[in-house]
Amino acid sequence: MWVHPEEVLQAGALWITERANPYFILQKRKGHGDGRGGLAGLLVGTLDVVLDSSARVAPYRILYQTPDSVIYWIIAHGCSRKEITEHWEWLEQNLLQTLSIFENENDITTFVKGKVQGIIAEYNKNHDVKEDDDTDKFKEAICAFRKLFGMPEEEKLVNYYSCSYWKGRVPRQGWLYLSINHICFYSYLLGKEAKLVNRWADITQLEKSATLLLPDAVKVSTRVAEHVFSVFLNINETFKLMEQLANIAMRQLLDNKGFELDNLLNLVSPRDLDARAKSERYRALFRLPKDEKLDGHTGCTLWTPFNKMHILGQMFVSTNYICFTSKEETLCSLIIPLREVSLADSSNFLPSPLSISTKNRMTFLFANLKDRDFLVQRISDFLQQTTSKIYFEREITGSEQAWKNHFTEYGQGVCMYRTEKTKDLVLKGIPENMRGELWLLFSGAINEMATHPGYYEDLVEKSMGKYNLATEEIERDLHRSLPEHPAFQNEMGIAALRRVLTAYAFRNPNIGYCQAMNIVTSVLLLYAKEEEAFWLLVALCERMLPDYYNTRVVGALVDQGVFEELAREYVPELYDCMQDLGVISTISLSWFLTLFLSVMPFESAVVVVDCFFYEGIKVIFQLALSVLHANIHQLLGAKDDGEAMTVLGRYLDSVTNKDSTLPPIPHLHSLLTDDGDPHPEVDIFKLVRSSYEKFGSIRADVIEQMRFKQRLRVIQTIEDTTKRNVVTTPAITHTLYGTPDVGCGGFQAEHLTSCYWGGTGGSNPTERHDPSLPYLEQYRIDLEQFKGLFSLLFPWAPVNEAHADPLALRFFRLLDHNGDSLINFREFISGLSEYWWVRVCIKQKLMNDRSNLPKWILSLYRHNEMLWQIISSMVYFRCFMPWGSD
Repeated sequence: MWVHPEEVLQAGALWITERANPYFILQKRKGHGDGRGGLAGLLVGTLDVVLDSSARVAPYRILYQTPDSVIYWIIAHGCSRKEITEHWEWLEQNLLQTLSIFENENDITTFVKGKVQGIIAEYNKNHDVKEDDDTDKFKEAICAFRKLFGMPEEEKLVNYYSCSYWKGRVPRQGWLYLSINHICFYSYLLGKEAKLVNRWADITQLEKSATLLLPDAVKVSTRVAEHVFSVFLNINETFKLMEQLANIAMRQLLDNKGFELDNLLNLVSPRDLDARAKSERYRALFRLPKDEKLDGHTGCTLWTPFNKMHILGQMFVSTNYICFTSKEETLCSLIIPLREVSLADSSNFLPSPLSISTKNRMTFLFANLKDRDFLVQRISDFLQQTTSKIYFEREITGSEQAWKNHFTEYGQGVCMYRTEKTKDLVLKGIPENMRGELWLLFSGAINEMATHPGYYEDLVEKSMGKYNLATEEIERDLHRSLPEHPAFQNEMGIAALRRVLTAYAFRNPNIGYCQAMNIVTSVLLLYAKEEEAFWLLVALCERMLPDYYNTRVVGALVDQGVFEELAREYVPELYDCMQDLGVISTISLSWFLTLFLSVMPFESAVVVVDCFFYEGIKVIFQLALSVLHANIHQLLGAKDDGEAMTVLGRYLDSVTNKDSTLPPIPHLHSLLTDDGDPHPEVDIFKLVRSSYEKFGSIRADVIEQMRFKQRLRVIQTIEDTTKRNVVTTPAITHTLYGTPDVGCGGFQAEHLTSCYWGGTGGSNPTERHDPSLPYLEQYRIDLEQFKGLFSLLFPWAPVNEAHADPLALRFFRLLDHNGDSLINFREFISGLSEYWWVRVCIKQKLMNDRSNLPKWILSLYRHNEMLWQIISSMVYFRCFMPWGSD
């Protein structure tokens, strides 16, 4: 490849000149292509790997030099002789004659450098490559990565780092390559190579470790081994990137269809992945729609009229929103949808000011902005694209005087100032007739509803009269949704619940419907209109409780692991006892999935939902820990899990809300508990306040870090359990013998590989995976993926490639029963069982006739397993598909 000209003072220390003319020199790295290369080759190879990630696999180069100069310029690198020869011939044909007409050597140098840079610029333009200082170096690293590990061009290298890999007690210095789908390591030390290749999808644990011997190390665990890397220049940067890539792999493994693979393939640099992570944090912080992307952020001050102060903080700007959060956490935050903006003005006496006025007559004054003019232009462009809407303000009754005063001072609606006083009011309970409005506001559902007008009505219309597994489950659970509440004792309430649940099932078929969604949705419908309840359900399932409501309740299992970690940290004296009884895993699922609605009196549980929509999942963790802490002595004295559950059940049944205007509504959990002595009443507001006092230090960002760690474990455990259940099916157990992992795991691996790199069979990888089907039929592969699996099952295939491909094609056609050019795992094992039957028959025949067979045949049978596999394959194809068939 052509590279930007770079000076070198010495041309021959580690290089051998193979061609030369008056202006150019073609050189080869010492030791390359010379067999073992001798001592010089070993030393040079070792030096290359230790000092440079790419020199070893870019063994050719071209230098430019004028006759009277002692300075050389590198203008090209090559991984192969063919590549470097093409560059050399181009120079001789296009430049050599031209250079002879120059009289000044400086002019020659300027001309050559300009020509090479022009070639590079043209290449970058045609291939959409962004120029930066590391482009040449990174191109060399990509070349090294592909050659060392046999990766195709579709596998995008994200970054590479120098580090040490600990193999036993000896560290090996080398290079760690992080790509979209793989983590790889290469080392070359005195003639000995060390290679390591793992898929991110196979990682079970990823953690930073610090010991006296290894103060900065990263431990990467898979199902079969642990790998430790150390001596990073910037371990925090490296580990952060590894976390992002592993998390992407887990998301794809969890939701192969819903995952945005096409967008992922464009993320080929740490900068892109970092921007993706920042957008995710931005959306989570301000509860924004999932397609909102952060454009940038800048420091500024915000004038807050309620306390007449300039608050220092950060302004965040995205496609449809301007948001602000104070430097001092919880002091003030603000969300301004651009659809609500009526005017943006930069004229003010403050330094670099920006005044934003909204349609509900609120004005926000920012100052000390670095890019004020850009922001004003951005807002002006947006306002030209939108039409004015009338702002709707809900009338407030006298019973909500505290909230009315708050709205007067801090504003009302989506653009209100969110301060510590807002949280205090939420913790005291939201008034009944304002609950729906504020749930929409705090959850961010109001933004998605405003940006998708008519979406819910269209979904309801399209889903009417459609029937599938999700609608059957919805019909079954409709009458189990708050049956004790009058609203769901008539057809009107049941019909509304049916429409919301069915619409969401059609919006998100990957989730469809999951038990517990009916309970939560019925509560949403009590305080919000149908469309509002639908968007609240969207916010709940897709942003606030990610992956909770699917067939495997992965999100709930992840948070169950997080809750166990928090319990170990905050109530250590109780943790061991609860683990022995197995109570934590039991209570956490029911508490988290229904937000305490199924285990607490209704009028008290809705207060928990109030806090949840404002604070997010952290309040559920706090409340759960507070319940355990309040019953610590009784739980320590519990003899079994039944007694412990009874203690917790009685406590939760006794939680009351004395401020509620609703009549007491019994819930199913209380009806099933025994008639023992009632627990003293517990005030819900005191319980919530206590949870903040004792466990309010739990931070949302810490929870997200813990979730990542648990997500790796949970998803890999689910995958292992599913595969184990599949391969222990009697028919499969007898079929796969000692290779269940190769069969089942290999089938999934080939499918994921086709997702990474695409297939040549013309089929879309995501269309070949249907998670709603049984695991035996979920994954389907085409001929190209089957060839990879074929070489794993038949060790002789890579050795006999000329015969392996035709046999693989014939085997594939035999397995493809329906002729759709795809096979699933069920079809695969049925064909493999027939193959093993042929092998068993041949072996049995040999054993029965061994007295009549020559000794050399018996010896061949005992000592050449590969040959007998080939013979078995030939007999199999002769039996089941004549050679003359197509």
